[in-house]
Order: sequence, then C-alpha cells, then structure tokens
Amino acid sequence: MAETKPLLRALRGEAVWPPPVWLMRQAGRYLPEFRAQREKADFLTRCMTPDIAVELTLQPIRRYHMDGAILFSDILILPWAMGQSLRFEEGRGPILSPIRSEHDLQMLDEDRLMEATAPVREALRRLTKELPKETTLLGFAGSPFTVSCYMIEGGGSRDFMHTRQLMQKNPALYDALMDLLTRNTAKMLCGQIEAGAEAVMLFDSWGGLLPPEEFRRYVIEPTRIIVEHIRKHHPETPIIGFPRLGGVMVEEYATKTGINTLALDTVADLPKIAKMVPEHITLQGNLDPMTLLNGGERLVQEAKRIRDTLKGRAHIFNLGHGVMKQTPPEHVATLVETIRNV
Repeated sequence: MAETKPLLRALRGEAVWPPPVWLMRQAGRYLPEFRAQREKADFLTRCMTPDIAVELTLQPIRRYHMDGAILFSDILILPWAMGQSLRFEEGRGPILSPIRSEHDLQMLDEDRLMEATAPVREALRRLTKELPKETTLLGFAGSPFTVSCYMIEGGGSRDFMHTRQLMQKNPALYDALMDLLTRNTAKMLCGQIEAGAEAVMLFDSWGGLLPPEEFRRYVIEPTRIIVEHIRKHHPETPIIGFPRLGGVMVEEYATKTGINTLALDTVADLPKIAKMVPEHITLQGNLDPMTLLNGGERLVQEAKRIRDTLKGRAHIFNLGHGVMKQTPPEHVATLVETIRNV
C-alpha cells in the first residue's frame, strides 16, 4: 500500500495536493494523554520501553490523523547506546558525561550499539502493525555534528563553546569522534529501516553555528556519507535532512548530501529556497511554532500562505521547529484542518 501513502509519495518527489502534514514534536507535552504517560516513567525509560514508545507515537495519529508518524525517541540514544552516561532533568534537559579527551572517547563502545537499541527497533516493528495503512512511519537520528555538541558539552548550550574549541584546537580528536558518529548513525538508521521505518530524518539542529567551511566539513560531508551508506543498503528509502539555521548553506546541503527532502526552519524564505533548490528535492516546513501556539486567524492565514506558496511542487507541511509544550491541542487540529481544506 506504500504508493497510496501521501507522505511517502511526496517524499519521493510527487507534488501531492493538499500537501501531507506531520509536525516535529507532534508527540509531546502539549497533549494531555502524553503528560499522563509522562508521570509513569522517566524520559529515557519511555524511549526504551516499546509499549510506551509505541503509545506515544500513536497519540497524535489518533487525534489528528497525521500523514506521518515519527518514532518517539531521542537523538541522544546513540551516544547512550555506546556507553556515554545520560540522564534527563526537568528544566535542564539532557546531562551527559563530557567527551573531551582521547581517554573519554575510548570509553565509548560501538559494539554495544545494535543490542542497546533493540527496543527502538522493536517499537518500529510494532508500529508497522498498528498504524493506519495510509500513515508513513518515520525513523530518525541526530546528525553527527549536533550529537557531538551534546556529547562534548555534556548537555545543552547556547553556543557549544567546548565543542567548537575542541574542533579547532584538537581536530584529530574531533575528527575521530565525528567518524565514530557518522559510521554508527548510518548503521542505526539502516537498522530502523530494516525494522519498518519507511523514511528517515536527520536532525542537524545546531549546524547553523558553523561558518561555511566548517559547515561543509562537519555538516554536509558526514550527511553525504550517511546518505550514501543508506542508499547502498536501502536505495528506495527516502531521507529527510534538517540543517536548522543553515541560511544560504541549505542549497549546498540539499544538492551535495543526496537527501530526498530538505526540511526548512522558521527563518527560511520559502519562495527563494524553492528557486534555489532543484525541483526533484522535496521541501518540508516551515510554519513558526509560535504562530501555532498563538492560534487564531493568523494561524489560518500563515498556514494557507505556506501551503499555497509551494502548490505544484513536492511539499510536506510541517513546522520550522518542534511543537511548543504550551500549544493548545485544538490549535493543532485547526492547523491540520486548514491544510486539508482546499
């Protein structure tokens, strides 16, 4: 039934009308049913318990009949699976033991990866049976640069100073970490595909911190290698790339990485990007999450503007970043209805 799925058709370059819609962080704290599950287990346990991960993935599908269901998981599952300590604290986010020396790097064990991430693949296998037949199942991973930021910094940051210092002061060590991440991100995504993911997405949330030459070296090139690996083993599987805040570099990212779909952040100018990027590359995005939070007539107008701007081109409607936790669920319902009411 794959050819009947609107999102999968769009990912493969077809201009579907109205465009398929799904949202980053569509399974999240804005939903009361998500909050109810949240009280039962900590974040990492929810990610690594198939019953819970499946339930959280399905919640927005039941409510809104989204065209895509993205697995409930986290980009930091990869370093955790290789042995880096990880916990999540309310109000602080992820906390990891920083990787800043050769000794730290040697403590990681990539041989643990597939066994440690088996629950993720089990959740995907279950979702293939429980999702509506028209819904596309999406797997994902963090891109190597963004994941390295958290691994080196030991958590979130506004500027990831330690990461960028290590990149410039000890490039051999940083390159070794990037090679490890690139190799194992590709391996993990192939495992997700083999477990049932019909498309996969790479999140490079912090690539916009880098100047052009470093962006080419640490964002574009690792993504190209990952895409090449996936293509070798799963040539029909679409790949979405999200170089958040990449600015004018997104054109080069789209054309040199080999991705099928370019996901655009809030600041991207859709008409200009559409002219810059080849027609065969699908565009995804890019409503401001704040507009979704506020709702009202502006939400309807902005949703229609973005939808109609790309009519006639392969487009997937999404946000420029994730759903904000304060967003009223009824605003999401209004958005989905607006996109589909043509």
